[in-house]
Amino acid sequence: MAKLVIGIDTGGTFTDCVYRRRGKLQVLKLRSTPDDPGRAILEAVETIAAQTGARELEIRHGTTVATNALLERKGARVAFVTTAGFEDTLAIGRQARPSLYDWNTHRPEPLAPADCWFGVWERIGCDGTVVRALDPKRLSDLVNNIRASGAESIAVSLLFSFANSVHERVVGAALRKLRLPISLSCEILPEFREYERAATVTVNAYLAPRVSSYIGSLERTLDRRGARLSIMQSSGGILSAQAAAREPVRTILSGPAGGVAGALSVARRAGIARLLSFDMGGTSTDVALLDTTREPPVTIEGEVSGLPVRVPMLDIHTAGAGGGSLAWMDLAGALQVGPQSAGADPGPACYGRGEGATVTDANLVLGRLHPDHFLGGAMRLDVERAHAALDRVCPRRFGSREALAEGMVRVANAHMESALRKVSVERGHNARSFALLAFGGAGPLHACALASSLGIRQVLIPAAPGALSALGILDADLRREFSRTVMLTPGAPQIARIYAELETEARAAFRDEGVTPALTRAADLRYAGQGFELRVDWSASVIDRFHALHEGMYGYADPSRPIEVVTLRVQGVARTPKPRQLPARLRRGDGSQARIAAHRIFEEGRWRRGALYDRARLEPGDRIPGPAVIVELSATTYLPTAWNAAVDAHGNLVLTPMKPGGHR
Repeated sequence: MAKLVIGIDTGGTFTDCVYRRRGKLQVLKLRSTPDDPGRAILEAVETIAAQTGARELEIRHGTTVATNALLERKGARVAFVTTAGFEDTLAIGRQARPSLYDWNTHRPEPLAPADCWFGVWERIGCDGTVVRALDPKRLSDLVNNIRASGAESIAVSLLFSFANSVHERVVGAALRKLRLPISLSCEILPEFREYERAATVTVNAYLAPRVSSYIGSLERTLDRRGARLSIMQSSGGILSAQAAAREPVRTILSGPAGGVAGALSVARRAGIARLLSFDMGGTSTDVALLDTTREPPVTIEGEVSGLPVRVPMLDIHTAGAGGGSLAWMDLAGALQVGPQSAGADPGPACYGRGEGATVTDANLVLGRLHPDHFLGGAMRLDVERAHAALDRVCPRRFGSREALAEGMVRVANAHMESALRKVSVERGHNARSFALLAFGGAGPLHACALASSLGIRQVLIPAAPGALSALGILDADLRREFSRTVMLTPGAPQIARIYAELETEARAAFRDEGVTPALTRAADLRYAGQGFELRVDWSASVIDRFHALHEGMYGYADPSRPIEVVTLRVQGVARTPKPRQLPARLRRGDGSQARIAAHRIFEEGRWRRGALYDRARLEPGDRIPGPAVIVELSATTYLPTAWNAAVDAHGNLVLTPMKPGGHR
């Protein structure tokens, strides 16, 4: 066989795998192994290799190792090295308060402890000139002090190293004798803003030992069986395993980025221009606002766990609500759901090991999941165990177990609706003008309720929705961005030289991948004196485009003011070939051939008669009314009363509400 490419997304509950065989998409779902995520991946690779007979494999992996290490504060002990006098940069940070009048709000502690802050006697000026040379004797003392500190990783961020990296590289070379992972800001983020640069390189150092150990171990094991590993990065592109191990800060949104890439691909084929992507997994929900006529929005002003992370990442908002979110009663006697999660171990009660009541258990109690048709029938859900879990929450206060289950679903929906509003309504967009594309293992169960709350009249459920993130990873392009802060006027002659240097750096990085990238230039511009920038594609009309973009963003432009070029950027992209899928012919059908049985569903306080459908047997053009439950391998779709589902020419389920009077 030719090389087989496998996309693997490790989630909080399941590990999803997709690959194409003879042009047809194949899906494999396994329970995640949180103690060692690589174990589930290796099991999946062995299973797929045995089924296909493939000997040469390429594994594209979306990982949560970096994310979990940062959220759980389980990274390395970091030594933070900076210019003498600036050792407390991480503690001072910015003076902005996330909640101005909340006295109980506390800023997160720096990732590097105070006894691991070290100053270097040196100074580079803002123009890159050497103001104070390095002292070799003090540099030797620095090495000894870090050795005695018990540090496991080192972050180096010297003042103005983006303008001249000579001192930072000398310090890095001296510290290499300690045989510890070293993160240099001139390599990770050669951009201005001292706190953000220092925080980002510290995050990288904090994650490096754990992530590099995980990736290295997985890569060595896969290499022994002839498989090559690459990693999904937060910006929506694929990164080599070696680069991801060196720069794990670029993988913090690895899995969610795959979901956005998959959602864009599905929406473009379906002809949808504007959409809200809604990815509900077992632990969390990720949402994004997308325009399919453009590349997905990328931000360099991300924040994770209260810490700034200034590397390119897709503009994704996360809510702590998922299928595994646990229900509990607060001190006021109010029902709460999440952010605590049952995860993969022990998982929801109905999976057979957990004790707590989760959103998945509630959906099972309400008949929105079928115990015999979960994961294509490969896993039977334990209804009695789900009932017992809900009974421990205190259903008497709600009148019945079913009323409690509905309450749990509504609370979880409220959290997810808030997330969708943050990326749409709160940014000035009318949510009603968007389609909702729902995926993830639990997304199709909640999509119609969220669409109703937001006034959205079209919901799209792609084929294999539970594995769409893995599909996005499978089809992602190789993508890297290279940048440098310059602080120049638009006509400065140095710009052409610096762009050429960045492009040389980009080609060298892609040379290791054996591909030649397409390179594009962009720059961050601002009016002189401003404290914020706008990214503009670099061309002869860059000035006019900046004025137009500024007016569109802020309502005014001032062509009389001088413009400053703050940061130059080069993006390299090597496209992954996408299979061409021709739309199927539509027929007029009622889906009767896919109907499995009659089915009871609890809605709005009472049990209703519905139907159970097998999605694999639905055909393009079929239309079915709600209430109904549509089962498949990777997810279950719940179609409420007063909603219809139709199968489009691309195999998507298109859900729409009926008009008053029962008509579409």
